[in-house]
Formats: sequence, C-alpha cells, structure tokens
Amino acid sequence: MTVPVIPTIPVPEHRQAPLDALIAAMAPGMRIAVTTHMNAGGDACGSVAAAVRLLAARGLVPHAVLPTGWPDMFDFLLDGVDDRSGRGAAALRDIDVLLVLDASDVRRLGALADAVRALRVPRLVLDHHEPSPEPPGDVVLADTAACATAELVFDLATAAGLAIDGATATALYTGVLTDTGGFRFSNTSPRAHLVAAELLSYGVDPEAMYRRIYASQPIGRVHLLREALESLEIDEAHGLAWISLAAGALERYGVKGEDLDGLVDHPRSIAGTRLALFFRDLGHGKVKVSFRSVDTDVNALARQFGGGGHARAAGALIEGSLESVRTRVLESSRAVLS
Repeated sequence: MTVPVIPTIPVPEHRQAPLDALIAAMAPGMRIAVTTHMNAGGDACGSVAAAVRLLAARGLVPHAVLPTGWPDMFDFLLDGVDDRSGRGAAALRDIDVLLVLDASDVRRLGALADAVRALRVPRLVLDHHEPSPEPPGDVVLADTAACATAELVFDLATAAGLAIDGATATALYTGVLTDTGGFRFSNTSPRAHLVAAELLSYGVDPEAMYRRIYASQPIGRVHLLREALESLEIDEAHGLAWISLAAGALERYGVKGEDLDGLVDHPRSIAGTRLALFFRDLGHGKVKVSFRSVDTDVNALARQFGGGGHARAAGALIEGSLESVRTRVLESSRAVLS
C-alpha cells in the first residue's frame, strides 16, 4: 500500500486521556529520543521503529537509541529510522523529551539508566507491563490489557490522527506477532486480532513476516538449541522444567542474544509443565533467568529476585554462580507451585 491511512479502530476509553497527555507533551519541532529495554525483541523494536516514523510525521525530530543496540534480525524495520544506538548515553543529550517504550523499570534500560535518571526533560512511558517501583518516566500509560506495546503505539497513532503507512504497519505487526507468540499466547485478545487485521489491510504480508521472523534462523541457533536441550531437567511432581546455558555459549556458536528468543518455550511445551525456566550464565557472577508459566504468576516470582514482567512471562538478572542461582530459583519455584 502506498497511501498512508489513519486507523479506524477506536481507542479504548480508559486509554484516551493518558494518550492525550502523551501527545500534548510531544509538540512538533521537539527533539525526541525513543528508547526501550536491553536486548530488545520484536515488540520493543517494532514499537520503537513505528513510534519514530509516526513522530516524524507529526513534525518532531525523533531518533532511536537502544541500550544494547539494534538486533540484526529486526534491522529490516530501520527504514526511515534515525538509529543512534551506537552513541549510547550521548544520544540522550540535547533532547527536549524522552519516550520509553515497553519498559516498566528504569533498570531495564541498562547502560542508559543513569543518564535517564539524570534527565531534566519530560520522560514519557508507553508500556504494557506491570508498573514497577522505579518507572523510567513521569507521564505513564502502562496497560497490561494490551497484547503488546505495539498495540498502544497503534492507539497513539489513532489518538493523534496520524496515518500509518506500509513500513509503519510492518513494524507494528512485528510487535503484535512476536509478543503474542504468533497469536498463541494468553495475551492474544480479540482486539489483538482486530489490530492485526487492520495492519494486514495496509499491505503487511503475513507469510513474508513468518519467514523473516520464524523461519530464517542461523545454523548457530540450532546448535545453541541442541546444547540447551541437552541440559533439560524435569521435576514432574511440581510441573517444573528447566534448561541452562553455560557462559560463552553465544560466542561458541557465533550467535547473538536475540537468538535466545523462544528457547524457554521448549521446556514449557512439555506435557504437564506448569512452569518453565531458562538459566543463562552471563559470566562475571551474573545469571539471567527467563520465567514462563501456564497457570502461575511468574511476574511475582521474578520480583523476588529483582526482576519482573508479565503474569505468564517474566525475567530477572541475578547475581551468583549458575549453580547457586539455579538452586535458589528452583527452591522458590517449587514453593510457589506447591
């Protein structure tokens, strides 16, 4: 599609006032940095790319800055996006406003966190996670009813009367597609399908999107998956399954952090599993843990270890050796499942 179209799906009533406040704080001519959490996935990248394009259409001067850089698998979204991620915190200088997407906690901004804390310009947040004790901004719309942050960016376009073109639709569809697990997860609401359908009408090719995101993995990721599955352990009595990766696994197979996406879904897919865990040793005494559940609030579980996320999908960065962290998390997990 070549002609941009203003979305026709009405904005939910409870989102209208917060969106109006966000729009009022982002006036044409302002220099705005758009950021998200570390190790950005499809929703984070799609939301940032779409927001940058929409804000430019509104007359602002936007650029993207991701704390851990733009993932290769989502670089097809960079068309028309001024990406300054390579500059780090320097990309936050001389801006008039900051927009944080898909991050409820300032700590999730990684190397940008301290610079964001020090900013004296409006810091705006658009997110669909549970609010944290230290949000990264002042004006916040955090709606857990949204299937993805991309859904909220879609609503931002509607509320601001901004037309969506093919490239922006592709970015938003990427966010909705990936955060619903290809429309398989419990956050796949009726409205998620409505938004996706409208984006498809703007020219998004669903088969091409599937091939690009789910059927173009490097051979190193297959080797990584093999090693992870070799570590698989199951506690059938508690409905618990977990996999682990030792430090240096990414380097051994020549892959990146983005290639870890979806690995935890393999133990979760085992019949009888209520809670799946993925332990990744980052080295230097830190372990990243991914929590995925069928019927357990893993957001509350992850918060025990300084993390957070959604009720069915969360994460935490925990200090300690792989063995010690795994022991502690498994103990807490069994207590929750009991």
